Amino acid sequence: MSPFLSELIGAMILIIFGGGVCAAVTLHKSKSQSSGWIVIAVGWGLAVGMAALAAPGTAFNPALTIANAVAGTLDWALVPGIVAGQMLGAIIGAAIVWLIYLPHWAITEDKASKLGVFCTAPAVMDYGKNFLSEMLVTAVLAFMCLAIGANKLADGLGPMVTAAMITAIGCSLGGPTGYSINPCRDLGPRIVRAILPIAGKGGNDWGYSWVPVFGPIAGAILGTFLYMGLF
Repeated sequence: MSPFLSELIGAMILIIFGGGVCAAVTLHKSKSQSSGWIVIAVGWGLAVGMAALAAPGTAFNPALTIANAVAGTLDWALVPGIVAGQMLGAIIGAAIVWLIYLPHWAITEDKASKLGVFCTAPAVMDYGKNFLSEMLVTAVLAFMCLAIGANKLADGLGPMVTAAMITAIGCSLGGPTGYSINPCRDLGPRIVRAILPIAGKGGNDWGYSWVPVFGPIAGAILGTFLYMGLF
């Protein structure tokens, strides 16, 4: 399977489960409405685990892909195709979530809840501090991904350990910004949200959209070089 298609599948699965848990918790009359942040954090952790199982060896995260290229462990010539697959997969995944929850959009009045199904928003809006949070949390992600990869694990266990790590990040560090930690996880669904005919959806908050893209990229590079420098 080509890197483009593998990354597309990984990102698509990530958003189906990740965007799906956000929809489940926030959309009106969903069976799990208002079940809370812990459900979202666990759901996103499992989303990463399922994506890793569906597309082994993929990053489904442009920040990690770019960091690997900067570090010299990935050929820059492969980056455009990989990132294109990641973005397209995230867009497809978001569209699938929209279809699955089709009856709930019109009956959900809160615009922020509908926005949150597709993309992140900070608890306290401050672009500089929000960027710092996304950068540092993604640095933790990149560092831990390399640390997990350095351990000898039984076949198939790696994705579940990674899922646990993402859950820990969500529970511990996700409060300030909703922890995008992945440019395609935020930008891809934000783009498809702008296109989809969602009743009463409101704006797409493009003014904030650069933070969950460039913060994770900077953080992934920082975390990767920190790990390489220490080990």
